[in-house]
Amino acid sequence: MSTAVSPLAPPDVPEMPVIAGVRLATAAAGIRYKGRTDVLLALLDKGTTVAGVFTKSKCPSAPVEWCRAKLKGGAARALVVNSGNANAFTGKTGKASTALTAQIAAKAVGCSTSDVFLASTGVIGEPLDATKFDGVLAQLAQTATPDRWMDAAKAIMTTDTFPKVATATVKLGKAKVTINGMAKGAGMIMPDMATMLSFIFTDAPLSASVLQSLLKASVEDTFNALTIDGDTSTSDTLLAFATGAAAANGAPKISRAGDPRLKAFTKAFQQILADLSEQVARDGEGARKLVEVVVEGATTKPSARRIAMSIANSPLVKTAIAGEDANWGRVVMAVGKAGEPANRDKLSISFNGIRVAKSGARDPSYNEKEVSEAMKAPKIQIKVALGLGKAKDRVLTCDLTKEYVAINGDYRS
Repeated sequence: MSTAVSPLAPPDVPEMPVIAGVRLATAAAGIRYKGRTDVLLALLDKGTTVAGVFTKSKCPSAPVEWCRAKLKGGAARALVVNSGNANAFTGKTGKASTALTAQIAAKAVGCSTSDVFLASTGVIGEPLDATKFDGVLAQLAQTATPDRWMDAAKAIMTTDTFPKVATATVKLGKAKVTINGMAKGAGMIMPDMATMLSFIFTDAPLSASVLQSLLKASVEDTFNALTIDGDTSTSDTLLAFATGAAAANGAPKISRAGDPRLKAFTKAFQQILADLSEQVARDGEGARKLVEVVVEGATTKPSARRIAMSIANSPLVKTAIAGEDANWGRVVMAVGKAGEPANRDKLSISFNGIRVAKSGARDPSYNEKEVSEAMKAPKIQIKVALGLGKAKDRVLTCDLTKEYVAINGDYRS
């Protein structure tokens, strides 16, 4: 974990309210790091429903496989997260570690192993010694309290420079319900579902199928529209838990995804995911610039997404931004290689609202000094107008700096 906080870190951190039915505790189990917490236990009251989306990697971690199998039950009583070791590419040992961790947690909480969900983040390929959880989880189960949100967000960090949290309160029916979220992730980020790890909690009474539908829809334009370096982790996990405790205050039980009463909740839920995914982009390893890539005038939205990702993942584009260079030639290159419909002679490109290229050539009003000044801003928007249709999309990323190389050059050692 880096000691210098990203200059792009949000200036204000929200006060995280208590959510009925959720208690949290953290500990230092010595998984990899010394002198810091590395284990989180979230206790969930009976009746809590669960939903999840995971990495599309063909080499998933053992905890991802565990969660996929347990998700079918739709119920959760505990979440155990460790940092420092991803428990990925660990063979039979990895599977045994997840089983043992779940057994230790189930005993500590007093539930079935099928109601325990697991997530691990950190180094790939190193066996995880699950015996380190023995005793620790029992103690955490005894000491867990409802107000430990920031502690929880800190315990799951790896190369993150700041904890990532978000909260919202909305009405469901005539009752207030709360949504809290946390995330970790700074590198190896180009999710096909979520970021490295993210966990959402609410007291809304939602069935598991409603929660799953909401999660799957909400992730598409938030975590799935995010890339740091184009690499999809083995461990990507996004889990959502609904305790249903707000039913006691009159919140209606929602069992159908299309229920019109879900409208305000859905909007707030999506905003939590959008907030967390932007925080991940702001904490990209070594990042000094938050970058938004907007592609408009595309033939379809998927086409716009693929072109935006081609731009956002280009090392040449990202290093140009790090050097505060409005190098539209690199953007043209990234558009052209995306394999999507594009017409060179209709292409226009803007940096932070200043058009630098128009109709396939440099803009006649281009002013080097004006553009150079704009590139000094901490947030850069690259807008590409294809001029082919009405579809558009956006993705978030960051610049690529020497610090990224330094962080990843000695990450394992």
